[in-house]
Amino acid sequence: MSVLQRDAGELRLEGVRLSDIAREFGTPCYVYSRAAIESAFRAFDEGLAAIDHLVCYAVKANSNLAILDLLARLGAGFDIVSGGELARVLAAGGQASRVIFSGVGKSSGEIAGALEAGIRCFNVESEPELERIAAIAARVGKRAPVSLRINPDVDARTHPYISTGMAGNKFGIPHGRALEAYRHAARLPALRVTGIDCHIGSQILDTDPLDAALERVLELVDSLASEGIALEHVDLGGGFGIRYREEAPPDIGAYCRRLAARLHGRGYQVLLEPGRAIVGNAGVLLTRVEYLKTDKARRFAVVDASMSELIRPALYEAWHDIVAVREDAARERATYDVVGPVCESSDVLGSDRSLAVAPGDLLAILSAGAYGMAMASNYNSRPRPAEVLVDGARAHLVRSRETLASLFALEKRLAAT
Repeated sequence: MSVLQRDAGELRLEGVRLSDIAREFGTPCYVYSRAAIESAFRAFDEGLAAIDHLVCYAVKANSNLAILDLLARLGAGFDIVSGGELARVLAAGGQASRVIFSGVGKSSGEIAGALEAGIRCFNVESEPELERIAAIAARVGKRAPVSLRINPDVDARTHPYISTGMAGNKFGIPHGRALEAYRHAARLPALRVTGIDCHIGSQILDTDPLDAALERVLELVDSLASEGIALEHVDLGGGFGIRYREEAPPDIGAYCRRLAARLHGRGYQVLLEPGRAIVGNAGVLLTRVEYLKTDKARRFAVVDASMSELIRPALYEAWHDIVAVREDAARERATYDVVGPVCESSDVLGSDRSLAVAPGDLLAILSAGAYGMAMASNYNSRPRPAEVLVDGARAHLVRSRETLASLFALEKRLAAT
């Protein structure tokens, strides 16, 4: 994280000391860098500058309104997977005409709401979904813009939980059925076929699978054109990986320039759906050490963050770097498992970490901007943390910490009998 630096042994995000943020807003606390988000978005946008394009931020990575607002101001489109995400985009000032709606389980209510809002298109994931969208569009007197998500059966070489483009995954229409699905969609008067979509997985570090998927998509585009089905856009998905530990993520600018050169002059707009690559390395999770505990040969640093705030290590065995906010050279380092207070053995944020810490110290869990707060829960009746956006020398509270009362505000006790 280039925006994270040490000054006299203390971590700063842009121009703000993380200890000051913890003092003002408490812990656990998510902290994001505006500069890092803007820089990551521009790598995509400027890399594709030579062709007509739209960079659609994947809202599921981090759906905070301030981040959506920031990206809307930069000209981003948005890739959504629920009606709730559409509502967030609109509340943040995003344009429905720049929204694409993905996801395998769109409800009738979500489809109707998206049609009413006037979204750019639906990324259709199955033939039954085509029928549902067509029926709803006909009922409300609209033509629904659709783009079929094709499963190209390409191995993204990533974690199996986040692989989406192989046969047997729940996502998309199999490549072998794609032509017939397009022919059927073109015959339905309530649908307007506008594009093609492909997304093969997440945390992709090798662009070869992306290139292979592109060629399979382009074969379909040419076959469709020969049958008179001309597409307005080609959506090549997202899934670009970031560095968490020792990974070597792709050079986004170089990849986008190469993609632009490959697709130049083909007459359609190119869409990408990055999420993690825009916000992942822009955020940290601040947490405070509550206890240091020894059990047989293992040492534990028990902190106030948990799998309720950051589930990725428990869910994917994901690795996040964990560092002290303030270094103390006089302290002796030891190896700790950094664990949270949730009553699950899987509540481990990091194992075998070399740290020089004492109770009360602050730790920063790095690369936590994507799939952190977005996947946070209230398990063990824990209020979800505050979120703060740093802009230069200023820190803005962009989501207040939940209160204990808010956890059960929507619940009711049984009536007296």
